[in-house]
Amino acid sequence: MGIEHSKQSFRVEVISGAYPPMKAGEADHCYRIAAQLVDRGAHVEIVTTAGLPLSDQGRVRSEIRDWSWWDLPRLLWRVWRAKPHAVLLYYIGWIYNDHPMITFFPTLCKMVSGNTRVVTMFAYPMGSKAGGQALLSRVLRKAVQWGVGTHGVDYAYGTLLRDSDAVIVMSQRHQHMLSESDPSVAAKCTLIPPPPLLKMTTRTDQGTRSATRAQLGFSTEQLVLVYFGLIYPPKGIETLLKAFHGVSRVRPQARLLLVGGVVAHEYPDRPRFAEEMRAMPDRLGFGDKVVWTGEFETESDEASRFLYASDLCVFSHDLGLYLNNSSFAAVAAHGLPVVATKAEMVESPFVEGVNVLWCPPKSPDEMAAAVLRVIDDPGLRLQLGEGARQLASSWFSWDAATDRTMSLLQGQSAVGVGEDRRLGEHQAV
Repeated sequence: MGIEHSKQSFRVEVISGAYPPMKAGEADHCYRIAAQLVDRGAHVEIVTTAGLPLSDQGRVRSEIRDWSWWDLPRLLWRVWRAKPHAVLLYYIGWIYNDHPMITFFPTLCKMVSGNTRVVTMFAYPMGSKAGGQALLSRVLRKAVQWGVGTHGVDYAYGTLLRDSDAVIVMSQRHQHMLSESDPSVAAKCTLIPPPPLLKMTTRTDQGTRSATRAQLGFSTEQLVLVYFGLIYPPKGIETLLKAFHGVSRVRPQARLLLVGGVVAHEYPDRPRFAEEMRAMPDRLGFGDKVVWTGEFETESDEASRFLYASDLCVFSHDLGLYLNNSSFAAVAAHGLPVVATKAEMVESPFVEGVNVLWCPPKSPDEMAAAVLRVIDDPGLRLQLGEGARQLASSWFSWDAATDRTMSLLQGQSAVGVGEDRRLGEHQAV
């Protein structure tokens, strides 16, 4: 294996516990990555969870039952049979049922296919929960750990950090988090934030914008705030609704559009979360000013048209905004001004007043004040929109992301493919 293989013959095995039609950002991201690699001429096979329907994109093998130890022989047999030049392992603990089996994959893969390069892409540094597994599973994990060598094995990440040939992180914060488990992993890390996961519309004329607003029930003189992304408790939807309530009392013509469905990952402590959020506007008396679109089809440009029909985007995340938030990439690509909650660690591409206006998390009053500031200052609104568009061009391009991913899979340095994306300084808050 190596860089001498041409793209036309380059075989890539993509492994992910999440894949469409699963409703999760991880599923959509993996789908888009695989599609981009296919477009570059790579021969791609996707191995995913049993029960998910097949796709005509590449070759999808939905045959892994629950990603437990009992699935390990099937997974290794698949790799041995496919003989890929590289494996792209898409990782976050919950899509593998928080089981530790997949965290040892880089090492075990090399045992059955020594020339295969393994690149692990972290959607988020959320490892397995080995301690929560049944006794037999924990015993098997211990046996595998002894078999692969105990040095450098992490309790949550197994040998993902030690034995992956390269590690892709989607946020500067993520490398800092992984480095706490293994400081040496920094040398393997390349930063590739997720580009827009939605299909971008080509219909950006004023007529389409007006027709889309009419479809949603908005008039041309109303100012439309939009939230874009999956809906679940940490996204701060309750804060957003309360903030908009305050905005609408000062600016009665303001409207709120929420684009996105409820995430597939369940939150057992809030089983009725979506119902509670939908009921809140009616309960507070502004239900006629809020529109919920629900989920949208992956291959539809509907969500993109909704964004073009909007005037201002608000991200209300409880933990603040980070580069790994693919919903921000989509919004920025549409040139929308952005008000967002400020994270504890502000990543270097975000510049206050240039491409984002910050407000504190979980503070409806301060969020409302930030939104009103943008509404009342056309110059600021124009600056934030243009700044967001420039940020999208520099950081969230699918061409650049695919170039860098392909280079890592082929064993080439990703530095020099576009702008260097290794971690720089961040702004401590």
